[in-house]
Amino acid sequence: MAGAILARKAGKEKVETGEILFVEPDILLSHDNTAAITAKVGRLLEEYGLAVPDRHVIVLDHVVPPATVKSARNHKAVREYVDRYGVKHFFDAGRGICHQVVVEEGLALPGTVAVGSDSHTCTYGALNCLAAGIDRTEAAALLLTGKTWLKVPAGILVELRGRLRPPVSAKDLVLALAGKIGASGANYRSLEFTGDLDGLSMEERLTVANMGVEMGAKAAIFPADRVLEEWLEGLGVRREAWEGVSPGPEEAYERKVTLDLSSLEPMAALPHAVDRVKPLAEVEGLEIQQCFLGTCTNGRLSDLKTAARILEGRRIHPRVRLLVTPASRRVLEEALAEGVIGTLVAAGAVLLPPGCGPCLGAHQGVLAPGERCLSTANRNFKGRMGSPEAEIYLASPASVAASALEGRITRPEKYWREER
Repeated sequence: MAGAILARKAGKEKVETGEILFVEPDILLSHDNTAAITAKVGRLLEEYGLAVPDRHVIVLDHVVPPATVKSARNHKAVREYVDRYGVKHFFDAGRGICHQVVVEEGLALPGTVAVGSDSHTCTYGALNCLAAGIDRTEAAALLLTGKTWLKVPAGILVELRGRLRPPVSAKDLVLALAGKIGASGANYRSLEFTGDLDGLSMEERLTVANMGVEMGAKAAIFPADRVLEEWLEGLGVRREAWEGVSPGPEEAYERKVTLDLSSLEPMAALPHAVDRVKPLAEVEGLEIQQCFLGTCTNGRLSDLKTAARILEGRRIHPRVRLLVTPASRRVLEEALAEGVIGTLVAAGAVLLPPGCGPCLGAHQGVLAPGERCLSTANRNFKGRMGSPEAEIYLASPASVAASALEGRITRPEKYWREER
């Protein structure tokens, strides 16, 4: 699928693995780092202007609201850039996490190329587009030229069989996959999904694609199917506005990995590596001081509803902090309307504004030395959420909610309630 999209963008009938192509991406994403990117080419921008203003998507999300004078000055510089160069797709602090905003706004479409100066740009592969992270220097050059280079990645076919059995979720799926492939097992490869996909919602696919980069993948792409088509229709995107791609024949892939979804159980990634994965049962009982529900991996409405289903009518452990960060303002509004936020807050959760803060240790959830956090985020590197002497375990929203109740890592099955 990656090769098919790149061939189309380059105007070629076919491309070869490893071939380097110069293409015009459909969108370029940046966030709080926009000021640093534009500073690299400030004088050239003044002389030549922005190549394609409508392709630059900017979302302020990493430190919102600003926690320091430095971050406030940075936000101000971004707003001035937006005004000066007529950037159409600008979303100020509070709108949400960039990757959630891009998909909510219908800015990443099947068959297109999306690049961003953030490694989790691969999230949009759930929408059947080639979405990849690029560095700040490449992003700066793209502002001036409208083009960038990409190497055609080899493909790894990921066959998913069966259906997940709640409370096992897409987060458990992708953690199991990371454990199987390894943190560098898909380096500059395209993870391309096939099999029994009709049972995976778009929100679940976004969770899986989001963590493709944690296996080293350049892209993680789901095919364009009825599930995606109906979801795009719900966003108001007309069917004639996009042309998707389908997986190639099995022999076109470097290798194939198969996962039996029906046999999966709740999983956890142990410090300090995303691929250090074990069944949650093997670390059950470990005391925790903080639980974090949110991020571009698991801050969507379905994630919040899962946690609320477990926490309804209950109170979190008195020695645990449960931080909840909706992925966007739209998610927050929907969760408020459905009573989900009320349930979480009544259980003792601390509601934070839509944004990235705790995930990268920027603010609103920094860990102290010796503390342990169970998080729905995508990374658990040493020092990621604050002190390098703290520990981060990754798990699903259901596992995080159940663990918040007991103050220790807990399997979610004992608290799971089927949706009424």
